[in-house]
Amino acid sequence: MLTLLPERLDSVALVGAHCDDIVLGCGGTLLELCRARPGIEVSAMTLTGGGSLREEEERAALAAFCPGAQLRVTVLDLPVGQLPDRWERVKRTLEDQRARAEPGLVFGPARHDGHQDRRVVAELVQVAFPDHLVLGYEIVQHDGDLYQPRLYSPLAEPVLREKIDKMLEHYGSQRDRPSFDAESAAGLARLRGVQCHARYAEAFHVTRLVLGMAPLTGESPYGPTPS
Repeated sequence: MLTLLPERLDSVALVGAHCDDIVLGCGGTLLELCRARPGIEVSAMTLTGGGSLREEEERAALAAFCPGAQLRVTVLDLPVGQLPDRWERVKRTLEDQRARAEPGLVFGPARHDGHQDRRVVAELVQVAFPDHLVLGYEIVQHDGDLYQPRLYSPLAEPVLREKIDKMLEHYGSQRDRPSFDAESAAGLARLRGVQCHARYAEAFHVTRLVLGMAPLTGESPYGPTPS
């Protein structure tokens, strides 16, 4: 399998509909990324949970999952389950996040996610970051809406264990959810690992990817169009 790595990565944007989405979807990759690039700028935006225990959990968790990073976290207080009705507010918020940074990589929900909040956020991430590499993470849930991904991030076993330990440590309010446990996280990671010849992995969906062998100028390679 061919591995594609950006030549330079100084800034990353993270987007989640709910507190814990980011960690569940790409926590292991985030640990690896921040350790490999000390001082990287990480801008995290979570649309719900502001002003509650969930916000406290989210801030503490993201600090733990972004070691050595220049981290900025914003948690809004939009109502869970009603983000489709707050379409304009979500769009403006993501556009504001985009205006404050020029990320080389964006992590957000996958567009086919079974939860209506994550689906609308995934749609608007593509609008707010139209010219960026956006990776859609996957989350185990009762809807059973997992699609086959095409992009994998292999994880060493200690990294997966660290992800699970930190996840359970920082999101105490979620421990009674059937999908929020060590077996769910490890099971999905093992399946994705098998698919990319690794022990464990996180996987992502890519909407658009350009093979950059020549500069993108927007001009025709055949010269000006005759009038």
